[in-house]
Amino acid sequence: MEHKVCKHYKKCGGCQLDMPYPQQLSYKQKIVGRLLGKYCTIEPIIGMYYPYHYRNKVQAAFGFDMRRKQIISGVYQSSSHKIVPVDSCMIEDKKADEIIVSIRKLVRDFKFLPRHILVKRGFSTNEIMVVVVTESPIFPAKHNFVKALLKLHPEITTIIHNINPYETSLVLGERENVLYGKGYIEDRLMGCMFRISARSFYQINPTQTEKLYGTALEYAGLDGSETFFDAYCGTGTIGILAAKNGAKQVIGVELNRDAVKDAIANAKRNQIGNIRFTCADATQFILDMADAKQSVDVIMMDPPRAGSTEQFLDAVAKLAPPRVVYVSCNPETLARDLGYVTKKGYRVMKIQPVDMFPHTAHIECVVQLDREKSAG
Repeated sequence: MEHKVCKHYKKCGGCQLDMPYPQQLSYKQKIVGRLLGKYCTIEPIIGMYYPYHYRNKVQAAFGFDMRRKQIISGVYQSSSHKIVPVDSCMIEDKKADEIIVSIRKLVRDFKFLPRHILVKRGFSTNEIMVVVVTESPIFPAKHNFVKALLKLHPEITTIIHNINPYETSLVLGERENVLYGKGYIEDRLMGCMFRISARSFYQINPTQTEKLYGTALEYAGLDGSETFFDAYCGTGTIGILAAKNGAKQVIGVELNRDAVKDAIANAKRNQIGNIRFTCADATQFILDMADAKQSVDVIMMDPPRAGSTEQFLDAVAKLAPPRVVYVSCNPETLARDLGYVTKKGYRVMKIQPVDMFPHTAHIECVVQLDREKSAG
């Protein structure tokens, strides 16, 4: 495969690996081997056939270049608030980039400056959401702006105005108004439809997500008799897929109330009846189950980059399911957590790295942990 050179690489910081793709995969395989090789043989990393334009969620910061007296849009330089002007990116969805460039030209005519523009696209449905983020709730000529944008890009299915008055690292604020369409998009993943709102989390690389989740479900080893516990379930993606693909019943727990609402809607949308979602702290929920002498067969955990907590892993060990499937986005915190959980009666059986984010330093891994027969 020809190595494409990015002209923004040195300024942007969005990508960290400027090397041919096979070399990137080899580099990531070595990192996983160095950090996790002591637990078991590492499977060969699952790469992408075409590792470009895979991001289905694209956000651009907007600003005004005083020297050139013009509106610019792009990405923040790594660890700064300086905007690097970008019209097209090799890892972002092409259509999303086109829409952002069109908006930059339109805002000049409509005389307003958004903070950010966020575009999400359903890869299988081709539904497109555009979110215009402004500091003020006042959006003059918004109807004419929507009309002009739709004339340029009739494929857009919903447009949202989000208000974020705060100077924080968060792109989106709490308040939003739907200007056009239904206020969300849907996408199909492994045969199920999922609702994606402006603030809801959805994996940004659907092609590799299918491989990641497919591996996780394979490692779960579901045969129709299991109770499957989805910790930190978010909008219910993996739990719904497990409920459809072999679990007898699924319990999903998530602290974010909005995510739980989306999860319930997603289960209904896919006519999945063998799943229930609870808004709660997963650690406390597992401890309460253990105290009530309840049991589960598989725990699925997919923590943030910081990894799990010792309290959560202690709770898992107390509930003592026969199998734990750990989906990790950081091999360093994964190595730490595996060191802890293997002292609690669990053994690492398989580790599968997946390249979710080509050209970046990020590495995802799926780990199968089985409870030792002698434990407990």
